[in-house]
Amino acid sequence: MKRILSHLLLVGALALSSFAETEAEFEARLVEATDSSTPTVVHIWASWCHNCIVEFQDGGWPTFIKENPETEFIFISTWGSDKDDVGLLGRHGINNEDLPNLEIWRHPNQSSRAGERASSLLGVRFTWMPTTWVVRDTRMRYAINYGEVRFDMLQQMIKDSHSGQW
Repeated sequence: MKRILSHLLLVGALALSSFAETEAEFEARLVEATDSSTPTVVHIWASWCHNCIVEFQDGGWPTFIKENPETEFIFISTWGSDKDDVGLLGRHGINNEDLPNLEIWRHPNQSSRAGERASSLLGVRFTWMPTTWVVRDTRMRYAINYGEVRFDMLQQMIKDSHSGQW
């Protein structure tokens, strides 16, 4: 019986790993998602990051996302985030059910060790959590790379990133 159970667990693990997304596939999916003539906000965060959690606590993100229905938002957890990162966001009102213009992604490389962890997306390095980017046509338009977002600034960045602005 132990042998059969061990075999089933191994087969299950192999089946799950065959569905795991590679970093290259993840990057390609992000390129496709940001290949738009309207801005996309990419927010990179980690569930263990105090600054990220503080940023979620005041309800600013769900309000801001609702107030910008024409803008797509992608929240990407990385750097050793808890497997319940979606639940953590949900407890702060950040979820796909209430916010149809939001996608919640989990980076396939969850290593938090220096030298092993993810350090760039779309060809741009990130070294701090949280990091927020405004992207249009797969190109970085604005970046807040060292800390929490001020929503008035982010609103102006989105406005300035629309096609025809630059």
